[in-house]
Amino acid sequence: MQRVIAVIAARQGSQRLKNKNILPFDQSNLLIHKIRQLKKVREIERVVVSSDSSLMLDMAEKEGAEVQKRPLEYADERSRTFGEVVSWIVKDLNADHIVWAPCVAPLCDEYVFQQALKAYYEHVIFSKYYDSLVTVKVIRDYIWDRKKPLNYSLDRHVPSQQLPYWVSVVNGCFISSKQQILKNSFCYGEMPYFLEIDKFSAIDIDDEFDLEYARFVYERRRVEKISRERTDD
Repeated sequence: MQRVIAVIAARQGSQRLKNKNILPFDQSNLLIHKIRQLKKVREIERVVVSSDSSLMLDMAEKEGAEVQKRPLEYADERSRTFGEVVSWIVKDLNADHIVWAPCVAPLCDEYVFQQALKAYYEHVIFSKYYDSLVTVKVIRDYIWDRKKPLNYSLDRHVPSQQLPYWVSVVNGCFISSKQQILKNSFCYGEMPYFLEIDKFSAIDIDDEFDLEYARFVYERRRVEKISRERTDD
């Protein structure tokens, strides 16, 4: 039986948004909200929270998650590279596959995780063509590199359907085997399968606007769900 666990790496410091990982969200905060989402996923055996914050670790334990106390040198973003931090977190975990789940994407819920694991089994474990999975969102915008000339005439408008098909990595989840993570010193490999998720699920909290937007969308979805349930009754 392949052991699948989820890891939430939640350090104490935050450059742009102070105490970002434990900012209020729904009935709790971003960290607790993510733990509860992951615990609803049947395929995930355990949830591990890695942090340098005793407060966050205490919250995690009360939610039934396992905790990993991280020394400051693996949490200050200066002493160690991100790759070294990732390797340190996973090296002693008893798992075959790891779902790396940041808590800054609160609308990436249990349904997205289930979809991601299904795609991971199909495209990574069974086919072996890809070595990991990354959640992404599609970008089809008019992006201009000012250092390069336009490659089309200024008098010819390019319809958005003809724009290049780009994707942007989303902090929803990354799935990889423990072996691959230690090999690459990263939470995904060189040949990841891109799982496209919708724009709402892809909301990534980086600043105050993102946080308010996520709260608004989440509450609206909650109200719509209650309304549908009442209609069905």
